[in-house]
Amino acid sequence: MPFNDLPSFVAELEQRDQLRRVRVPVDPVLEITEIADRVMKSPAPEGAAGAPATDPIHGRQGGRALLFENVRGSTMPVLINAYGSYARMKLALGCDDLEELAGRIQQLIKPVMPASLLDKIKKVPDLMKLAGSGPKTVRTGPCQQVVHTDDADLCSLPVLQCWPCDGNLSSEPPAEPPAPTIAEAPGAEGRTGRYITLGGTLLRDLDSGQYNLGMYRVQLFGPKLAAVHWHVHHDGARIFRRYAERGQPMPLAIVLGGPPVLAYAATCPLPPPVSELLFAGFLNQGGIEMVPAKTLPLEVPANAEIIIEGFVDPREKFVEGPFGDHTGFYSLSSPYPVFRVSAITHRRDPIYPTTIVGKPPMEDYYLGKATERIFLPLLQMLVPDILDYHLPRFGAVHNCAFLKIRKEYPYQARKVMHAIWGAGQMMFSKFLVVLDENVNIHDEQEVLFHIGANVDPRRDTTIVDGPLDILDHAAPYEGVGSKMGIDATRKIPGEGPIRRWPMELSMSPENQEKVALRWAEFGLE
Repeated sequence: MPFNDLPSFVAELEQRDQLRRVRVPVDPVLEITEIADRVMKSPAPEGAAGAPATDPIHGRQGGRALLFENVRGSTMPVLINAYGSYARMKLALGCDDLEELAGRIQQLIKPVMPASLLDKIKKVPDLMKLAGSGPKTVRTGPCQQVVHTDDADLCSLPVLQCWPCDGNLSSEPPAEPPAPTIAEAPGAEGRTGRYITLGGTLLRDLDSGQYNLGMYRVQLFGPKLAAVHWHVHHDGARIFRRYAERGQPMPLAIVLGGPPVLAYAATCPLPPPVSELLFAGFLNQGGIEMVPAKTLPLEVPANAEIIIEGFVDPREKFVEGPFGDHTGFYSLSSPYPVFRVSAITHRRDPIYPTTIVGKPPMEDYYLGKATERIFLPLLQMLVPDILDYHLPRFGAVHNCAFLKIRKEYPYQARKVMHAIWGAGQMMFSKFLVVLDENVNIHDEQEVLFHIGANVDPRRDTTIVDGPLDILDHAAPYEGVGSKMGIDATRKIPGEGPIRRWPMELSMSPENQEKVALRWAEFGLE
């Protein structure tokens, strides 16, 4: 069941006992983070239709979504942890099962040409669904019920400071050479540790005219000043570089709320030609409605809660950070582009959606796990050897991946490693472990068992150099370092010196079934 806006999603969460309202006063500076962090790491309620919202490895976690109705310094309520469980993630994406959604995507991308007229007719409904998923322009929308231009004020929003040292330059180790001080950033005297964390960053490619929707943190520096944090590898940075080359300010809108699929689509590692708005429309089973912005040559989602309009000037940078990040460490300060606000529009009674990141599991963990499941067909198009993959929680999304293959020839595992390091954002994977098809890669203890049993460190590991996530503080240089591949598959001739490979222990299926049928007789329950 798709949702056209955030209020209808909140109402459904409450109906399903997936949300709690907090009516007492709370502070957006640090207090909401501490509350939300405890809830995110607590047991989740039962899932939709009574199905347990259970992580197959870590049990039932995620707590409930929280709606803080009385936030100091603002009239807007704050919604957090809306995506923070498997049940809520599936609800937001309008599906009963993430694998089923992956199957829908697989049908669309299947590179098989229809062989007959009947096959062509069967393919039409899928193509029509995709054709009807593009953005749709409307004249007006709830996101512009209230318009602020001259009186636009970022500080009127209940923007969180998540962690104690956020925005505090004096808290981080000195840089060599010394980093520029904040005094070198004109107009930055209002620097705060408050960050917009769940805003979709909407911009338009200068060459193609195509919209791009990303998810980048935004640090507040004053009523109409902020800094946008994007990494050199990201689409936002790539599009911004085209504007900078031509000396043009880039129009940018920050989208808060709207159909729940929007925030998810903004986090997805889509191939460059695929628009996040088109993908969001596909997930929502209908195009996202868009309305002309008030001060920008852009269209913005009509059903959003809040839209922040402005321009990013290529001539200006502020020293942004530090920021408590999803790695579990503070990412260090660095110069990032300045965002100057030209308008803030919103609904009459808007909800401010936000999130916090830190040591997993948190809300972003479930966004990442949804992507892991949904994008398996796309990854298999690039690397057909892969049967399945798992991004373990301890890897903070990009640090580690377990890959399952059906091994058919020598060094196939190494071929897969190098293919993964060349596959979009999978290039950031610092540790890859390749395993045989009989291994349950979602059971981390089973993976570790096969690493311990099947790996000779000298023969079965490979180390390469290449791009890494900018946030990887262990890398010897920013965004560049080494990666390790571990071949934990059974070894076959042609893969170096190997001895006779023993059989792994397993009970016969017949005996397992026999004992299962008699289990009640043994009185062991």
